[in-house]
Amino acid sequence: MAERIVTGFHAIEERIRSDSRGSGRMRILWSKAGPRAKKIIALAKQEGIPCEQADDAVLDSLAARLSETARDHRGIVLCISGESEDVHNIVDFDEWLASLPSDYDASPDQSGVLQDDVRQNTYSTVLILDSVTDPHNVGAIIRSCDQFGTSLVILPQARSANDIAHNEVIARSSAGAAAWVPVSVVPNAVRAVQRLKEAGFWVYGADAGGEALGSVDFARRTVIVMGSEGKGISPLLAKNCDAVVSIPTCGKIDSLNVSVAAGILLYERYRRFTR
Repeated sequence: MAERIVTGFHAIEERIRSDSRGSGRMRILWSKAGPRAKKIIALAKQEGIPCEQADDAVLDSLAARLSETARDHRGIVLCISGESEDVHNIVDFDEWLASLPSDYDASPDQSGVLQDDVRQNTYSTVLILDSVTDPHNVGAIIRSCDQFGTSLVILPQARSANDIAHNEVIARSSAGAAAWVPVSVVPNAVRAVQRLKEAGFWVYGADAGGEALGSVDFARRTVIVMGSEGKGISPLLAKNCDAVVSIPTCGKIDSLNVSVAAGILLYERYRRFTR
């Protein structure tokens, strides 16, 4: 079985921390012991992972088969051998939906949320990425989802960057959050939205022509739908949204990057319920 190479400070740190969910043997190779590399080396040694200094040429060779972005190893790489599968948190949508409690108040409000509410999914945020094909954007969005308590990310099987299990661009862009944030790949995003609505979720589509974010009341169970930067949300999916929300801006270009927009919406949703 080929050795897997992980680069990027955050991705390496999170892969080491999530090792209990993997099955591979790890080793660290480093050429430059800067502050971040020293922190990673200390963490690795604490976990019993061998660390060895090597020339940049050795690290360059190991990273050569990675994407152009991931080849920039910055003086440290994590090598994993004997791993049966990549570390991720892919969940079955049907099982996740069936696990939700049925006794809750679904109406929009601005009340505070306790950690028990999040754990029990009476407060829940689901993010759907419709036709978002750039793995850098998907990874960056998953990173924001981790920071702002998103319960589930849904990716369609078609026309999306959804290979969470094997795409190192997503893993690197997420700074390791792909190991923690639940992700479900579904054959039909419209049907997934309909089933979420049946379970008491309110669905908010993101579009420049929608209601200003500051005026929107989010439900305790909320779905946020993000479309591609070029085409937006697909018409059929847009028809199933209960409301459309926009982010007021003052710039001269047309729109925000989808990962930036998703981060703003997720933060505002999180801020409202935790203040």
